Amino acid sequence: MKAAIITSPGDGPRYGEFHEPEANEGEVVIAVTAAPISPVVRTRASAQPISAEGDGFVAGVDGVGTDATGRRVYFLFPKAPFGALAQRTLVPEALTVPVPDGLSDACAAAVATAGLASWVALTRRTPIQTGQTVLVTGANGSAGGMALKVARHLGAGRTIAVVRTHEKLKGLPADTGIALDAPDADDRLKAVFDDGVDIVLDFVWGSVAERLLAAATAGRGSPAGEPSRRYLVLGTLGGATVPISGYGLQSSGLEILGSGIGSAAVADYLSSVGELLAVAQREGFAPPHEVRPLSDVESVWKRSSDVRYVIQP
Repeated sequence: MKAAIITSPGDGPRYGEFHEPEANEGEVVIAVTAAPISPVVRTRASAQPISAEGDGFVAGVDGVGTDATGRRVYFLFPKAPFGALAQRTLVPEALTVPVPDGLSDACAAAVATAGLASWVALTRRTPIQTGQTVLVTGANGSAGGMALKVARHLGAGRTIAVVRTHEKLKGLPADTGIALDAPDADDRLKAVFDDGVDIVLDFVWGSVAERLLAAATAGRGSPAGEPSRRYLVLGTLGGATVPISGYGLQSSGLEILGSGIGSAAVADYLSSVGELLAVAQREGFAPPHEVRPLSDVESVWKRSSDVRYVIQP
């Protein structure tokens, strides 16, 4: 079968022939119809070790396809060395969820890869309360844009989009937008935290988080106690580490949490994706994505993550 094969993690995948999967008890072979290239797909492909045999592995952690009965399913975490970016893959049957009728394969894959992180964050890690204010970093990206829609759907009273440059604010579904290249950006960040931000969904971390954390903790320390605020780290595209002021945390109500596999169980992701896909069908969620054939995987692998590619074998 054709697949996106990793034999040297730093070089990305090559398009070629890989051996066919065979299911054992509790497993199912999925005929893949749509699989996304997301930041986590790239990260895992660059970190996963090559087997001693040296024949590599197939990239991709999730997607949509059909099982042996013809049922359309979303699947997570194929069994190594198989991956989602192939004509067929091998998945534990327990890690599949039905895809609603009326939602195309490519759209279902795009919705899941873009929206699942924020859905899990706002329903499992820190369940949102109606009327709360949610701030999203990297809001111009596929996941960030979906996070704004997910937050509003789940009851946010106000949404704030934070992006790096002014032109990236165009068309975002947020009540307030802040571009970090503006001369008054740090003052505006301080002002929105003064007004009240309940939840931060940070897809960027790095220097962006450093500025947000400074704005969230500066000038705090009320004798009456500061309001509770939760800062959820969902991605680290802007850098893996951030300097944090211990005093700033002591004097504010800020709590920093991670949200991802490990801080949330795989079972939470499976139940969440079922909920998200059902809502996507009703609400018409359709995050921007570009469909490309599997044969193009080498050319699109290292392109900007602002575009979410969905591969169709």
